[in-house]
Amino acid sequence: HAPTSPCSYPVTPPPPAINIPRFYYPRGLPALGPPANHDAAITAIETAFTEFEEEKADIYEMGKIAKACGCPLYWKAPMFYSAGGERTGFVSVHSFVATWRKLLHSCHDDASRFIYLLAKPGCNYLEQEDFIPLLQDIVDTHPGLTFLKDAPEFHSRYITTVIQRIFYVVNRSWTGRVTMMELRRSNFLQTLALLEEEDDINQITDYFSYEHFYVIYCKFWELDTDHDLYIDPKDLARYNDHASSNRIIERLFSGAVTRGNAVQREGRMSYAEFVWFLISEEDKKNPTSIEYWFRCMDIDGDGILSMFELEFFYEEQCERMERMGIEPLPFQDLLCQMLDLVKPESKITLGDLKRCRMAHIFFDTFFNLEKYLDHEQRDPFAVQKDVDSDGPEPSDWDKYASEEYEILVAEETANEQIHEG
Repeated sequence: HAPTSPCSYPVTPPPPAINIPRFYYPRGLPALGPPANHDAAITAIETAFTEFEEEKADIYEMGKIAKACGCPLYWKAPMFYSAGGERTGFVSVHSFVATWRKLLHSCHDDASRFIYLLAKPGCNYLEQEDFIPLLQDIVDTHPGLTFLKDAPEFHSRYITTVIQRIFYVVNRSWTGRVTMMELRRSNFLQTLALLEEEDDINQITDYFSYEHFYVIYCKFWELDTDHDLYIDPKDLARYNDHASSNRIIERLFSGAVTRGNAVQREGRMSYAEFVWFLISEEDKKNPTSIEYWFRCMDIDGDGILSMFELEFFYEEQCERMERMGIEPLPFQDLLCQMLDLVKPESKITLGDLKRCRMAHIFFDTFFNLEKYLDHEQRDPFAVQKDVDSDGPEPSDWDKYASEEYEILVAEETANEQIHEG
């Protein structure tokens, strides 16, 4: 006889409660044990402040406070500003201790603390402008940059370059916001900590090298003939003696790899955007570079490179080769070569290009004639050897920047001798 009311159905007993320990700590895993070590940290800070008149520290004296907190020296500016130092030009022991207690209570690793100090109130990510106070302090106080004291016009250009390099490497999501997870996965905080141990900033090739900045800025200056800090497609086409195709340059100005719509609207690229172009152009093995050029070639934005897209870019290469008296490979043959190189499962995706470790050859084939012809003349075994060498080889970008810097210095020396002679 069927049950007539829902109450008479057999009820499944609730499962026994399982106590799952907390496993998600976005701001780092808190230290085990009593918070007494916080008190020890606060005592060390208070002791450090007693050295200063009226127990107040200016931005330079914050270096001692940073060390008392167990932080790298160049955290001093973020600490200073976070505790309200810009209002009066100094930080009192009370305001700093209050700031630091709050930080210790909620942030349990370097990445979360760094973001807490630099981010706008209520934000748990860093935008480009959040790095300016930190970098201005490095410009003002790093022994390797003292020569910039007499060249304030270069401060903002150097800072812009470093910020672009940070976002190029660290902001893998392309959002314009560096998250704690991205910071943890990158080498940025370790590199920042190295600055206090190395007086020659050019030894720190990641992010901070002045020589790298100098190379990027000189390359831009050569193209920016009216020196308004913007370049248009014609200017960019002159880079490396017109090595890049017109079709790829068109895509660079289409908004595919730039934030906002100013590039398309005004048809010009800023210095900051040029930093991304140059690193991507000269190091096509870098993951950000592979993403950069993939976005350019993926005209319809569907996440795959179709035959139409490949043929569209190769067509211009063929025309240029014919003008030079070189017989180009027919597209079908070239396509077979490229599929052998990339070995995609079906259509070519971003993942395929990252996996094959030959993306640099693939991209140059479609839009950089000079480098394509150079690859064609090289021994294929030498190319494979390059790819297989897993040692701590300097990146293509590091090699390029080093060679270009030597050339620029040699040119400058020659010019000086002409003027003196």
